[in-house]
Amino acid sequence: MQLTLRVWRQDGPGVPGRFVTYQATDVSPDMSFLEMLDVVNDGLATRGEIPIAFDHDCREGICGTCGMMINGVAHGPMQATTACQLHMRSFTDGDTITLEPWRARAFPVLRDLCVDRTALDRIIQAGGYVSVGTGSAQDANALPVPKTDAEASMDAAACIGCGACVAACPNSSASLFTGAKIAHLGFLPQGQPERGRRALAMVARMDLEHFGGCTLFGECQVACPKEISIDVISRMNRDYWMASLFERVEAPAGSD
Repeated sequence: MQLTLRVWRQDGPGVPGRFVTYQATDVSPDMSFLEMLDVVNDGLATRGEIPIAFDHDCREGICGTCGMMINGVAHGPMQATTACQLHMRSFTDGDTITLEPWRARAFPVLRDLCVDRTALDRIIQAGGYVSVGTGSAQDANALPVPKTDAEASMDAAACIGCGACVAACPNSSASLFTGAKIAHLGFLPQGQPERGRRALAMVARMDLEHFGGCTLFGECQVACPKEISIDVISRMNRDYWMASLFERVEAPAGSD
């Protein structure tokens, strides 16, 4: 396969970027998308040019670091697939492929296709944990959890924090991510004591990080490689408003 790549190149935050065109030759249909970029970078390095910077780690669809816009779609044309799981057989010989970083105020570009997604980490740190003492491990049958609740919790916990939902949302909202992180604990008995406080703290942190508001456009669940439903957003909103009536939480640091 012979492909033309239009790649966003940017030296750092606050520096103007531009699209640069490269030719990808002898691309095997069985290559993953990141393997194709590796080959292109090998060619750039051989010619003494600066390789394209892109995030990656596990390359198994688990870590969530490989996010990029491929032809205007988060993670590319295949649903329920991360960029590292996307194969070149999804494209046609002679195609032109445009690569861009996530575009959101909360995700400043670090270099080329790499963005700073630590805002998502700070949302988790604001309340995405259980701080109550749980003691040693209990017998599996000592704390029964309904099967429907366990499955719903696992579905929400599948979120890998890649940021595709933010990049795909016209408002750059992180509501699907935040809703998933709230829901996966909120479905379980261990998550009940802090359920309200967690919702207040994480939503407050999400707002502080300058993510946009959610209008239930729905593009987030389409772009999500783990197919997390926007039902978690409705659950987050319900938890938030209920907690607003009965609980108080300290304002996040930096909110003054």
